[in-house]
Amino acid sequence: MSDIHLLLAAEPPPARAASRADHVYLCLRDDIFDMRLLPGDRLTEGSIAERFAVSRTPAREALQRLQGDGLMRGYVRGGWEVVPIDIKRFDDLYEMRQLIETFAVRKLCSDAVAPGDLEPMLDALDAVWKVGRKKRIADGRALVALDESFHHTLVTAANNDELASAMQRVTDRIRVVRRLDLVYGDCIGETYDEHAAILDAIRARDADRSVALLASHIEGSRAEVCGLTLHRLQSARTAMGPASAPFARAGQRRTI
Repeated sequence: MSDIHLLLAAEPPPARAASRADHVYLCLRDDIFDMRLLPGDRLTEGSIAERFAVSRTPAREALQRLQGDGLMRGYVRGGWEVVPIDIKRFDDLYEMRQLIETFAVRKLCSDAVAPGDLEPMLDALDAVWKVGRKKRIADGRALVALDESFHHTLVTAANNDELASAMQRVTDRIRVVRRLDLVYGDCIGETYDEHAAILDAIRARDADRSVALLASHIEGSRAEVCGLTLHRLQSARTAMGPASAPFARAGQRRTI
């Protein structure tokens, strides 16, 4: 085989290289969200490349994307760390989330949104959240996606693309603790009841009540986050069973 053919064989086409980086990124992101990788865990580009059978380039690209998401941070010599739990940081993110969502809901209750646009959205959300207890989803993992969809639907309905983008960034950064709250907490029933009350207030175009209910709902989640510790995160991972830990032995800080 000629040198040029060897070169072409060694370097995958750009589309393939990009898809490999995407695959690594999505898998690592799920590992963080599902607590198979815990805050403070350390890993290297080499170990990631080996795990996914890729070169270091897509591994590095994936880690850099996670850094952009606020989920990873680099330190020295190709080393990376899952961002540790920082209560002040999550307080700030929840405050930003509350500002975004309450602004959006106040707009939904105003004349800026026509009834013809608002009612179908509320009907669709009612069908999910205003159901009998026997029809409620008891699986916290499944509820996470519905919960995020509820809040994003309200913000998106305000018809402000920048607001929706900011909401998505905040959601990506708090998802790991938000999942912990819903999967291992006792808030599933409260989530249904509070969402239903918020929808009723918006349908009545009662801006003050809508904002108050939403702010209380978000504050309850924020308070739960403040009670998080690394021990609780570790307990959550352990409760998922051995199959959830494809990496090294768990510890206060693992190097993977």
